[in-house]
Amino acid sequence: MENRRTRNWATVLYPSSDNTPTNWKEVLQEQLIPTFISPLHDRDYNGTGELKKEHHHIILMFEGVKTKEQAKEVFQLIGGVGTEPIKCLRAYTRYLCHLDNPEKAQYNIYDVICYAGADYEALIESASDKYSSIGEMIDFCEQEDIVSYADLIIYARENNKSWFRVLCDSGTLPIVQFLKSRYWGNNKRLIGNKRRGDNGETKSADLEKV
Repeated sequence: MENRRTRNWATVLYPSSDNTPTNWKEVLQEQLIPTFISPLHDRDYNGTGELKKEHHHIILMFEGVKTKEQAKEVFQLIGGVGTEPIKCLRAYTRYLCHLDNPEKAQYNIYDVICYAGADYEALIESASDKYSSIGEMIDFCEQEDIVSYADLIIYARENNKSWFRVLCDSGTLPIVQFLKSRYWGNNKRLIGNKRRGDNGETKSADLEKV
């Protein structure tokens, strides 16, 4: 294991530890390595029900593979405890906020700190998240009577980052087809109602003549 080489490594940092410098975030940012820092985990409990010591989970994502010792050199600069190779990056990034562990304390994804171009929201997105967002947008369009893709994407850009990301990446086609179909269906119903109304007026007029 000591000779294992991989791109992604993790550690745990205890802010109150004497080994953690007060400027540890600045030190980490200066390394210019894509990094994720979890929200402060201050509501985690161990197996015996005791509150764990406050800590952060930190992920380093090197451009090339690194040995454990190479990753450890960086973690030692900030007082990180342990150097763990990451087997599945998406699973570990989701763990920063316990997204797949409803039994654990949940932390806000927008409190994750990203350095050197790391994109947390892009990595944590799963297929089920995308489908959920598409479903939410369909419901929203029906509730708000939206048939314009432009109106939806402008709303998403200003109010819902998850929707906006899905629309920009891979969700545009199903949403556009839904809006087109919805627009066509609305127009068809409108024309049908108008024709029924015209027929009704004609019959009423004929009765008056009689």
